[in-house]
Amino acid sequence: MTSDMTLPDAPWRHRPGLDKLLLVLGAEADETRFVGGAVRDGLLDMPVSDIDIATIHPPQDVMQRLAQAGIKAIPTGLAHGTITAVLAGKPIEITTLRCDTSTDGRRAIIAYTDDWRADAARRDFTINALYAHPLDSQISDYFGGLDDLRTRNVRFIGDPATRIAEDHLRILRYFRFFARFGKDDPDAQAYAACVAHANSLMALSRERIADELLKLLALPDPVRALVLMVEGAILVPVVPEITSAGVGRFAALLPRELAAPVKPDPLLRLCALLPPDAALADSIAARLKLSNKARKRISAALNPLPAYRSIYELAFRVGAETARDRIMLDSSVDATAICELRDWQPPHLSVGGAVMMALGISKGPDIARALNEVREQWISEAFPGPERTHEIAAQIASKFQRFSQ
Repeated sequence: MTSDMTLPDAPWRHRPGLDKLLLVLGAEADETRFVGGAVRDGLLDMPVSDIDIATIHPPQDVMQRLAQAGIKAIPTGLAHGTITAVLAGKPIEITTLRCDTSTDGRRAIIAYTDDWRADAARRDFTINALYAHPLDSQISDYFGGLDDLRTRNVRFIGDPATRIAEDHLRILRYFRFFARFGKDDPDAQAYAACVAHANSLMALSRERIADELLKLLALPDPVRALVLMVEGAILVPVVPEITSAGVGRFAALLPRELAAPVKPDPLLRLCALLPPDAALADSIAARLKLSNKARKRISAALNPLPAYRSIYELAFRVGAETARDRIMLDSSVDATAICELRDWQPPHLSVGGAVMMALGISKGPDIARALNEVREQWISEAFPGPERTHEIAAQIASKFQRFSQ
């Protein structure tokens, strides 16, 4: 139903080409509306990056209308009624109104409709089922989303168990949206349903679980949501290794991020959340189907560190990224130390095998041993320049010559 609330004006509503797109889709006849995150975040006066549009027109009709208007259209989700329009190089998703005819907890079979309320009914949370007329900005709210937005209550549309049965990922989405928009305690029915149906997460692909978990960890402060997840054993079916101890490490990382300062890094935060055991963490990362690059970073961050005398020595030995990760995870080290590595480039040892041979060491295994000693001395002296490095090489070469006599 239409409310007295209107969507505030904002820069995103003046994106080049947007007015033309809306007219092409029949905005004047109320055949298309803004929906979802753009409406929700716009009402909260938050930045809007992704624009979603709902329309009564079938996807093939949308494609034809955009083509006739000279608007680039990509059939990104044609089977689910979604077309992506590209305006000034930026995507806008256009989805035909739809209702679910059947679901299996992972995917739905849909039917198109021209009923706005039916389209709203298939969405997950009330705050995500708000529509805004693009011309008069009037908000359509069919399930109390505006009241929930005012009170920061994240609530499923209708029966929470039914919504979860339609898509099991909504359990994890619930905690992500609670972390972002929730206030005080979670909705009792929603939380109880998530706890009761947590085992259904096992039916999901590990890629979807990992993606949703990392989205949660990227939020400014998801500690309360993580506490609720551990208390409700939400992750036990898929990542039982995440415990209250991990949430404690995670919570300790947040003030260090502010002190450094660095932006929230979901992969680093996952390192804090996982047990501080490189091999175990790697097996969890493999279970979540994370990329090889992500797995290597997690293992490196949680591996025992070599002894080091300075931040630069640590970065030289393990790499700057690993050094930054380990500093952030180690509460005994001042987090601001990573500032020293912001523009740091690893130094280059100016002495090689040819120099050692010229200094009198015979070709063979002694070259490698001598170079290793030179390297260690060079590191211990904080990476001196070529002149001092050559002096070190000469001293080491002299020692090897004495031993060989």
